[in-house]
Amino acid sequence: MTVSAMMQDSPLQDPTDEISEGARNMVESFLEAIPRLGVAIVITLIGYLLSRVIRWSLHRIFSRTQTESFARVMSKLAGWVVFVSFALAATAAAFPSVKPVDLLAGLGFFSVAVGFAFQDILENTLSGVLLLIRQPFESGDQIEVQGQTGTVQAITIRETRIKTFDGQLVVIPNRDVYKNVIRVQTHFPERRLTFVAGIAFENDARRASEVIVQALRSVDGIDRDPAPEALVAGLGVSTVDIEARFWCDPHQHRVRVILDEAIKTVKEALEAADIEMPADIIALQATPSFRAALQDDADVTPGGGVKPR
Repeated sequence: MTVSAMMQDSPLQDPTDEISEGARNMVESFLEAIPRLGVAIVITLIGYLLSRVIRWSLHRIFSRTQTESFARVMSKLAGWVVFVSFALAATAAAFPSVKPVDLLAGLGFFSVAVGFAFQDILENTLSGVLLLIRQPFESGDQIEVQGQTGTVQAITIRETRIKTFDGQLVVIPNRDVYKNVIRVQTHFPERRLTFVAGIAFENDARRASEVIVQALRSVDGIDRDPAPEALVAGLGVSTVDIEARFWCDPHQHRVRVILDEAIKTVKEALEAADIEMPADIIALQATPSFRAALQDDADVTPGGGVKPR
């Protein structure tokens, strides 16, 4: 059979018919997909509502035994995990040709891409979760990290918020907090403070130590156990240096108030006991230029030499 004969037996389809058929197929496909889309929407709504319920429930449960920051962050992460799981299920219901394995593979590739694009954000998030799990400190603790000192206000997924002692807000990324040395001032219920009092060499160091200990015991806020101590720390230029040591509440304001009162009380006690607290002794050497200057019998150069008249 020739080509012309075949063309006569199968005439070309009208373009209008092709468009109509394509539109009809699309409408039929959409009508067939409506039930699946409805199921996907219902699954998504259920996942959203369930994630909110789980988030609220976990927040209440964690709040009883954990810190507020831990309860807030962990409940939020659990809610997101539940919602994403239902979203994947809704996608599989709406598009039956997409297999769960394909979704997981695509999600894995997407996670790798997001990991490279948002490395800092993910690192801060992971550091925040580890901080909340390990809990080296919690909201309300007074800490020092990266040269910043203050009271912890909150630990979020991304950063740690600190209110400095002079009333400023400092926001530190969680990765910087996790990787650096943290000094938690209020981790233990007590903190030891020290200061040095210098007495004259002529005074009895043993008696001075007893006077300092008795004075510290009378200060309100200083713990009785462990008891205050006064130990000779060294011999200065003009004083015997005695180190006063005592324990008290670790919070910054209380520390400053108690230390102030302790120094004042010790000073008053030493003065009442006639124990001298001298200033540094400065020795003057009578050089020829010094004697000449006192006698006014020669000119003294700026360098300290004597210039005869």
